[in-house]
Amino acid sequence: MKSTLLFVFILFASFYAQAQITLDIESGLIFPGYNDIRVPNQGGTDFSFQDDFDTEGFVLPFRARLEFTFLEKNKIYLLYAPLRVNYQTDALARNIAFDGDNFVRDLPTNGSYRFNSYRLTYRRDIFENERWLLALGFTAKIRDAQIRLENEFTSEQNDDVGFVPLLHLYAAYSWSETLFFLEADALAGGPGRAFDVFTGASRYIFPKAELRAGYRLLEGGADVDQVFNFTLIQFASVALRYHF
Repeated sequence: MKSTLLFVFILFASFYAQAQITLDIESGLIFPGYNDIRVPNQGGTDFSFQDDFDTEGFVLPFRARLEFTFLEKNKIYLLYAPLRVNYQTDALARNIAFDGDNFVRDLPTNGSYRFNSYRLTYRRDIFENERWLLALGFTAKIRDAQIRLENEFTSEQNDDVGFVPLLHLYAAYSWSETLFFLEADALAGGPGRAFDVFTGASRYIFPKAELRAGYRLLEGGADVDQVFNFTLIQFASVALRYHF
C-alpha cells in the first residue's frame, strides 16, 4: 500500500513539475431564456420559469477553471461552474402539478433552478500553424441539478445528480496580438442534449495575465420518465486568466 501511494505521489509530482498551470476565473451577466419543465414527465403540468415567473434578484455567474498544459500539445482542465437562478410570481396563473404536489393558482409562488457543473476535460492539439489552432478532446461532467417550487403551504424539489460524457472542441485564430476562438463541450442524442459554447477574443494585458471577453451559450436538458426539462441561458462573459 505504501509503495503504491509513493508511486502515485512521484507520478503526480513529476506531472506537476512539467505542467504549465493557468487559472481562469469567469463572470459577467446572464440572460435566462426558455426553461420548460414537466415533473414527472407523465402526469406533471407543463410550465415555464421564463413565461410563468419573473426572475428574482440579480444573478452573478461564476466559473473557475484550472488548466494544466503538458508535453506541449496536451491539456487537462478542472472546472467548477455553479449556477442558480431564482424566480417568483405574486399570483400563480394556474394550478401546477409538480413532483407529486399541487401548487394552486393565485398564490404567491417562488421557484429556483440550480445547475452546478463539475468537469474534467482532456484536450489535445491536432493542428497548428502561425495563425490557426485546432484541438479535440472529451469531457467527463457531473451535473448537480435541482428544480424547486415553494409557496406558503407546500414546497417540492426535484434533484438530479448524474454523469454526462461530452465531446470537447477548440478552434482559434491569431491576428496581431488578439486571439479569436471558439470552445465547446457538447453532445446530442438519445433522451437529452448538452451544449456549453463560448466564442470570444483574448489578449494579454500583463506578461502573465490574459483578459477574455465573449458570449457563452448554455443549453440542454432531458426528456426521461422522471423529468422533462430543457433550458437556455446566455451569458455576456469576461474572464481573467493567470499563467503561473
